[in-house]
Amino acid sequence: MASSANIPLLDDYVYNAVDHGGLAAGRFNTGRWRAAWFIIGVEVAERFAYYGIASNLISYLTGPLGQSTAVAAANVNAWSGISCLLPIIGAFFADAFLGRYRTIIIASLIYILGMALLTFSALLVPLTSENTEVASSHSSLLNVLFFFSLYLVAIGQSGHKPCVQAFGADQFDEKDPKEKRDRSSFFNWWYLSMSAGICLAIVVVVYIQEAVSWALGFGIPCVFMLISLVIFVLGRWSYRYTKRIPEEEINPFVRIGRVFFQAFRNQRSFELEANPSQGSPERLRFLNIALLAPNPCNVSDVNDATALVRLIPVWLTTLPFTVPYAQYMTFFTKQGVTMERTIVPGVKIPPAFLQVLIGISIVFFVLIYDRVFVPMAKSITKDPGGITMLKRIGTGMVIATLTMVIAALVETKRLQTAKEHGLIDQPQTTVPMSIWWLIPQYLLLGLADVFAVVGMQEFFYSQVPTELRSIGLALYLSVFGVGSLLSSLLISLIDLATGGDAGSSWFNSNVNRAHLDYFYWLLAAISALGLLVFLFISKSYMYRPVDGV
Repeated sequence: MASSANIPLLDDYVYNAVDHGGLAAGRFNTGRWRAAWFIIGVEVAERFAYYGIASNLISYLTGPLGQSTAVAAANVNAWSGISCLLPIIGAFFADAFLGRYRTIIIASLIYILGMALLTFSALLVPLTSENTEVASSHSSLLNVLFFFSLYLVAIGQSGHKPCVQAFGADQFDEKDPKEKRDRSSFFNWWYLSMSAGICLAIVVVVYIQEAVSWALGFGIPCVFMLISLVIFVLGRWSYRYTKRIPEEEINPFVRIGRVFFQAFRNQRSFELEANPSQGSPERLRFLNIALLAPNPCNVSDVNDATALVRLIPVWLTTLPFTVPYAQYMTFFTKQGVTMERTIVPGVKIPPAFLQVLIGISIVFFVLIYDRVFVPMAKSITKDPGGITMLKRIGTGMVIATLTMVIAALVETKRLQTAKEHGLIDQPQTTVPMSIWWLIPQYLLLGLADVFAVVGMQEFFYSQVPTELRSIGLALYLSVFGVGSLLSSLLISLIDLATGGDAGSSWFNSNVNRAHLDYFYWLLAAISALGLLVFLFISKSYMYRPVDGV
């Protein structure tokens, strides 16, 4: 064991972190905001690339690829869902083997390859659509290439998304009071900057896709990703890299997995020793059994395992929030297609353009939240973050429920307007109702993000062991992944139950005969029910203490 004289002073060095050369990370020459901005930059480019695809994907599927509305919506939700689930695998490799920095590099290269192939597939669309015979013989191969490229992007995101944010938060030492406060602000500024990238993608890329070329619209984000990777690598000398302390040299998954194994094995012994006639008074909590003979586990390992188990109810009860969240890239956009979109004579905005309002809303409300709400709330609650992370998430869930109620009311108004003007069977004719009616639901969704999404990011990052924080953020992303898949399943089941396009489907390709209002009311009810369960669960949640304190 090293003598205390060889241990750097806490004031000068960061606990459990090294610099690029493998030496103890200096507190003042590594990490903090200088390093964080390099990392935020690569995330802005990634979100620019992702939303350059996602925000208008339903238009590409129903347009050049010729899919129906229900099939296209299900495909968008399935891809979005899998994109959010795969980070669990990427985070596992990062935390167990590669480290976050190396994982980000590898994932970025895969991401760039996927974007390049996607651009190539879009270049082939005009070639296959020039005559019917060529289109028929090549459409299947084109679809294979397109979806292969699309899911290659998802694989790239699997290593990129959880590791970049965890790596950024790692630049702040949670044992230093000032840096801990800065880390809380980091999550706010992270989301603000990320939203700026999303806004830029929607304003620039979506317009280019609609007005110029789909291939160019996919190619520009690819170039941005390449440039961001170069910038990220240039900042490597300023980063802090997490290093396991000696007692944690065992793979963290092995350490925590051993706790569950011992708990299962020892539980049987205690059940046999307990006196059935006395109602087993010696019965202990399941994980605490792992502390007892035979073969007891380390107390810190048991605490880490217990912390992961406590996350399960929270994870489950946030799912209802993410199902409504999945709709803005699909049905919100399809509503906008039918509405009056003229800004000035001869100029119409793309229906996906309104998604920029979510980003604008986030940028505006993050500034208010970080600079106004947090200081005011902190003076009352004495909590460093203003309010607890679970209260922040719950507030966002309330706003998300209200968003779906407003969306249902606006869609009811749109359908009534179409009926009044005899446009029910004229889906190509513009309904005389301004697209600006959709503004409230987009703005409220952005406000819900500021509370729920940012709160979930900080919660899942901070409530797992230090070594598993990529996994923590992957768990946060997986909530949205499962939510998107549930949305896809729900859409498919409802479409089947209501007869598809041949019947009175809620998702009829003729949206004037669809019933998206019914679907929005259903999602509002699901979200409200999930909120009630979340409030019940959160009351008994015990926050995990800081490592090493």
